[in-house]
Amino acid sequence: MYFLGELRRWEGQKALWALIAKGAILIHSPQDDEWKRISELMEKYQDTPMDLADGSLVALAEVKGLRRMFTLDSDFRIYRINGKDTFEIIPLDGV
Repeated sequence: MYFLGELRRWEGQKALWALIAKGAILIHSPQDDEWKRISELMEKYQDTPMDLADGSLVALAEVKGLRRMFTLDSDFRIYRINGKDTFEIIPLDGV
């Protein structure tokens, strides 16, 4: 939401809120074991640095077996799922 606001201001954020309201995007609340993993990831990527939001998305991808990530955050090109797999980033580079 932050990066979208930087790029498209409120109109971009408003469009994202509309997708959330329609159920096209779900909001996930981490479980206890995911919080531990988020902490581990933030420690591992402290030189990037990884924030709580990024750590929660990587942990969620691991739990749900997801590779595709919609993000404008270039750090997701560095992060690895389960320490090995890369993310398929949408939108693609240069878009």
